[in-house]
Amino acid sequence: MPPADNTAALAEATRRRSERARRDAEKAISAAQRTGSRTNFAGIAKAASVSRSWLYTQPALVAAIRQLQGRQPATERTGSQPASVASVQRRLETALARIKQLRAENSDLAGRLETAYGEIRRLRGTSPRDGYARENGQQTGTASGGTTT
Repeated sequence: MPPADNTAALAEATRRRSERARRDAEKAISAAQRTGSRTNFAGIAKAASVSRSWLYTQPALVAAIRQLQGRQPATERTGSQPASVASVQRRLETALARIKQLRAENSDLAGRLETAYGEIRRLRGTSPRDGYARENGQQTGTASGGTTT
């Protein structure tokens, strides 16, 4: 039995969903016009429960939002605005928490690395003392019955 061909039903569902999204976006734009509130793409998208990327693909809606934005007075800003104390405090707390996390992670990784080096030495049959002696040009075995250096 061949698989069911449901492409027509899927196309119809897509068309209905697109129409509903357009209708909801138009309602959100109309509501923003009535209230005179600040309008931006994110606000319209949220109010209409659609994505901003979808809004940008709809030329008529983009034009309506831009027209609405053009009628709104620009907010006055004179130069850069300093961050609030609460904002700076929050950023500092976040940075300190991240530093603490990274220090713990660094310590853990250093411990794992030490363990790995110890395992390598064990597998090679050498001790840390042998490695030190080789690095300093000393012999590591007993060549004539002597002791190790």
